[in-house]
Amino acid sequence: MLMSSSEYRESLRSYKPTVYVNGRKVESVADEAAFLPGINALGVTYDYALEEKYSPIMLATQQTSGKQVNRMLHINTSSGDLLNKLEAVRLLCQETGCAQRYLAHDALNAIYQVTHRIDADKGTTYGQNFLNYLHEVQDRDLSLGIAMTDAKGDRSKKPHEQANPDSYVHIVERTAKGIVISGTKAIVTGAPYMHEFLVMPCRNMSEQDAEFAVCCAVPCDAPGLTIVARPAGRPGEKAALFSNKFGQSTGVVIFDKVFVPWERVFYAGEWEHSGYMTYNYATHHRHSCIGARAGFGDLLIGAGALMCEANGFDPGKENHLREQMVELIKITEGFYACGVAASVYAKLDPGSNSFVPDPVFSNIGKLLLSTQIYDMHRIAHYVSGGLIVALPGPDEDHNPATAASLADVLRANPDVPYEKRIQTARFIEDLTASYQGGWYSVISLHGGGSPAAMKQEIYRNYPIGSKVEMVERLLDRGLVEEPGRAITANKQPGKCCDTGCTAPGTAVMVDMPQTTKKLQVE
Repeated sequence: MLMSSSEYRESLRSYKPTVYVNGRKVESVADEAAFLPGINALGVTYDYALEEKYSPIMLATQQTSGKQVNRMLHINTSSGDLLNKLEAVRLLCQETGCAQRYLAHDALNAIYQVTHRIDADKGTTYGQNFLNYLHEVQDRDLSLGIAMTDAKGDRSKKPHEQANPDSYVHIVERTAKGIVISGTKAIVTGAPYMHEFLVMPCRNMSEQDAEFAVCCAVPCDAPGLTIVARPAGRPGEKAALFSNKFGQSTGVVIFDKVFVPWERVFYAGEWEHSGYMTYNYATHHRHSCIGARAGFGDLLIGAGALMCEANGFDPGKENHLREQMVELIKITEGFYACGVAASVYAKLDPGSNSFVPDPVFSNIGKLLLSTQIYDMHRIAHYVSGGLIVALPGPDEDHNPATAASLADVLRANPDVPYEKRIQTARFIEDLTASYQGGWYSVISLHGGGSPAAMKQEIYRNYPIGSKVEMVERLLDRGLVEEPGRAITANKQPGKCCDTGCTAPGTAVMVDMPQTTKKLQVE
């Protein structure tokens, strides 16, 4: 059953989570003003799936059930699926800034892959557990919070070496009926308004860390679970023309002896496979982040052009403005092109028969957006002028003693009314120069892992050995066949996959009525 945004919000009333925000306990998440921008953002993922014009990219047929499901809950079975997911995330984030729900897609795909791998290795039945859960989530159209990033404690120590073991989520008891877990997940996107949490390890585990290698599903109101959240966006602020409507809450999620039945456990102690899952999740998530920040880039491109117009300039005729606008377009479409390439050169996961984006292109795209988000903000500031942070507050727009004077002296282009110029200026301030703008920078830099982690993955997966062999052949050095050479260890016969280019599958890419290149900010 596909829900609408109103049905999603109403569904939150059937849960009774323990949630705190700004030092007070929340009685009803669905009615909490501090979370409304976040609930609105997730609501778009529901409503767009119900609109016929968006259905080609917002809906997918789940191969394991034959049912039509929301793209944010779909397991990819072709690179066409990945292209459509990328396009869907970009579309959603044009509307919301950050749609958040795509993290569920990334986690579901990674867990689907790792459970097949563990079953093949250990003879377990985790794969069936997860498939049953997946179909339930799809049938109920749930929103899932990804409880992956642990508090971590002393970063120089491994989980089992921590003075406080609860700095990582871990198994404290096993019974015939299930497991009991305790610990803390420090950063959970959208935590207060999710239906359930997928608990996942955030790192590769050693044998001594086996009890920290746990993956399971937990309802948001499970006994012993507490969510300490921050507000979503800038609710109630008049100047926040965007983030008082759409935003993202994050939460610290504390597990205090939370019971999880075995049918909701997807691995428990199989430490050898934690690395495979975290790497796959990172690849899926970084691929999705590319689409998300491209949607954010579209907002800046549209708003920047409107601000130039309101200031009395045509960027096409002003060289310095045109250069800046082209730079912003180059940045946005440059990292998005990496996402497209990662989709086209996706790799089949043989155990699960599902697809993983190419890790090199996924990590390059995410690395580009992580470091260039600050350039995107700088360019928006450049083309907009200093007015975006020098405006009087919005209450002055209706002050009879000042409004008329302000409207007269702060108008620039005679064809753009004062209030329209100010509206655009406040929009750009909200996205780039408020604390919400700083938040976009930080989640772009660290969301999905640090730049150092992406660089490690790029080097680990890139076929440097093939490049070395090519040059050695041209130079006729004769060193290629020497055994044990680390520099030639990573070799790939195809462009960027283990066995050559895989069949990409059929993409369903359509000319959407609201395309990624025709965004209207007005």
